[in-house]
This record gives sequence, C-alpha cells and structure tokens, in this order.
Amino acid sequence: MTPAARIAAAIDILGDIETRRRPAADALKDWGLAHRFAGSGDRAAISGLLFDALRRKSSSAWLMGESSPRAEVLGALRQTRGLELDAIAALFTGQGHASPPLTDAERTRLATADLSEAPAHVTGDFPEWLTPQFEASFGADAAEEGRALAERAPVDLRTNLLKTTRDKALVALAHLSPQPTPLSPVGLRIAIRPDGRGPALGAEPTYVKGLVEVQDEGSQLAALLGEAKPGMQVLDLCAGAGGKTLAMAGAMDNRGQIYATDADGRRLAPIFDRLARSGARNVQVRAPRAQADVLADLDERCDLVMIDAPCTGSGAWRRNPDAKWRMRPGALEQRMKDQDEALESAVRFVKRGGRIVYVTCSVLRAENEDRTAAFLARHVDMLPIDAAAQARRAGLPALAGHASRFGPGFRLSPRRTGTDGFYVATLTRV
Repeated sequence: MTPAARIAAAIDILGDIETRRRPAADALKDWGLAHRFAGSGDRAAISGLLFDALRRKSSSAWLMGESSPRAEVLGALRQTRGLELDAIAALFTGQGHASPPLTDAERTRLATADLSEAPAHVTGDFPEWLTPQFEASFGADAAEEGRALAERAPVDLRTNLLKTTRDKALVALAHLSPQPTPLSPVGLRIAIRPDGRGPALGAEPTYVKGLVEVQDEGSQLAALLGEAKPGMQVLDLCAGAGGKTLAMAGAMDNRGQIYATDADGRRLAPIFDRLARSGARNVQVRAPRAQADVLADLDERCDLVMIDAPCTGSGAWRRNPDAKWRMRPGALEQRMKDQDEALESAVRFVKRGGRIVYVTCSVLRAENEDRTAAFLARHVDMLPIDAAAQARRAGLPALAGHASRFGPGFRLSPRRTGTDGFYVATLTRV
C-alpha cells in the first residue's frame, strides 16, 4: 500500500471506531481480516496513524474547525508527524486509493490555525467532562499534563534479576540502542521510530528467554516501592498478567512466597507462560473459585499486600489513547467503588507491622489520594508511610521530589517523571 492509501485506511477505521464506539484494537483486527492484501508493514503503519489521530483527537478537531475522522487525521499529520501543508497535500490527491484532495478551507486551517485560544481540555486532549478532575489533580498545569499524556510512549523493559543484570541486558540489546531508565535501576528504554513503531521484541532472544520483560518504568517503580525482600510472604491481590508479581519475584531472589490472585480469573491467563519464561519459582497462582475462599489460609499472615487496583487507566493514555474517548463518568464512579473494595479486602491479609501498597495507573486524585484518605479514616490501625523516607530506604532517592502534595504516596506522570501516570501509596498496620 502507498502512504496515501494507508492514510485513507486510517480515516476509514477511525470512522468505524467513532460510529460503533468500539475499541481501536477490534476495529483494526476487523479491517485486517477484510483487507488481507495488506501486509504486516501496512497494518503496523495504519495502526500508528490511527493511534496518533486518537492521541490528538480533540486538538486536531479544533485546528481543523470540525470533528470528523478526516479532520482528526489531518491534524495528527501536522501535530504528531510534523508535516507541512505541501507534504500533507501530496498525500491527499484523490488518485488511486488516496483520500480526496484538500479543500481550500482545509489548506487555510493547516497553514494558519493554532491552539492559542483553545480551552484546557482541547489543548490537553482529554474529555471535557474530566476538566474538574484534571484541575483538582494538576491545577494550572492540567493542559500540559494532558498534553504529555497524548505523546507517544517509549518501550520500557525491566531486567529480570533472576537471570541477568541491567548492564548485561544493555549489551545484549545494543542493536536496539537501549538506554538505562533514569529512575528505575532495573529498567531499559528503547525509543520508538518516527512512524510510531517499536521493536519486534518477539524475535529477540533476550526477550524470548525471559531476560527482560515489557514493563513501563512507572510500574517498575511501584514494584520496587513494595520493598519485597527474600523470605517475605507477599500477596499480589490484583495480579492480572503478573507484571508486578514477576518484578517482586526477582527482588526476592526466589525466596519467600508470592501469592498471585485476581478477582477476574481470566486476567491471570498470561501469567503462567510469563512465570515459566522468567524462572520464578516462589509464586503460587490462586485463581478464584465459586463458593471457595482460595485465600483463607493467608489471614493476617502477609508482610506485604500489593493492590494494583482497577482504575480508569488515565495514566496509560499514551499507550491506549482510544480508552480516554470511550470513558464515561459512570466508569469513574464504578472504579472508585472497586478501589474502596480492594483496599477493604486487603486488610484481612496484612499482619501487624505489615504493609499495604496501593497502586493505580491513574492520574486522577479521586482514584488516588482521595481513596487512601477515605480508607485511613475508616481504619485507625493503618498509618501512611512517609514518601520521602521510603524513597531513600528503597534506594530511589530521586523519587522523594515526587511525593504527592495531596496526601500520602507518590505521583508519577509523563510530564514530571517521563513514565506512565501512576500513584503509589504505602500504608502500614500498627
């Protein structure tokens, strides 16, 4: 396919997403099945164009003066791809499989329109109804924080300490030009290509053999702040695919025990292959069963309970830009309820002197500091751990400057830390 044909395909898929209100991945899959002539390179390029358009959906519509798939792709070509008017016009010729030529109005807006008068939710490319939440979380920086969440994300890898060191992993992947992550001592970062594509890790022996795992630096930091040590009894209460479980297994050097579970047993499916590849031997996966309490033997036994709480995922919008446009106010209210329930369920497992680490991949104060404050108000035997002191104790002194000003814990975001958006708070049972 020609570049112009790929752009036309991206516009068609974006229209399908907006008309049927469906996830981008589903629309891309259906398009690929209906257009089998498109090769893997074509599909990857179209995917990159589509996600660039979704990242800048609101600001592109403002620049072009209309909200349509075509306008959103045109705006993304200018904003994310940095193309000038003539270069964009050359891709919209109406010939072959190319989209129709630019109109005079489109040419004018591509040449002259800007965001100087746009409101914060447009400049920051987040849903307008979330404006109060963003302002509560970021104040005057709401638009800039949103803008950073609309950027492309790099590929972050975590060194599997059970098999190698970061220095050795850097050498093994030298052909991909990795760099050490600035905050995590076990992370590697690989820049993505100008077209938005990352490396094909499935073909890399270092990845296939389990020496590295894909994990955003923010998620790595959350696991490190858990301070899991050899010999501990650890419960990963919302383990999902096991990213933090695997990170903690490495920190524990396969000594002690990690119990990995999730209220939705289907989310645990990928963990088994990942465990086998990683070499972790101190993990028990306990899938939920009807009419059975699979964690009954862990009451007040755990040194550490990790809660990677269900959340809106606003901190991961760089990687899932379509999620922010499908999110509705009711989803935030439901997630807040889920988070309260997860915190309450953790209490029965943590022993005296033990800790709960509450983590979300959200930047919203309502899901973060507000939830820990409500929990602490209900439990006088739980106290927050000072973030700055914890950062130093965990060997992460640079994180001390990212302690939340709204309550206990740390706030991470693409703008401030170069990571996905995360919140991490540690509470101890006294």
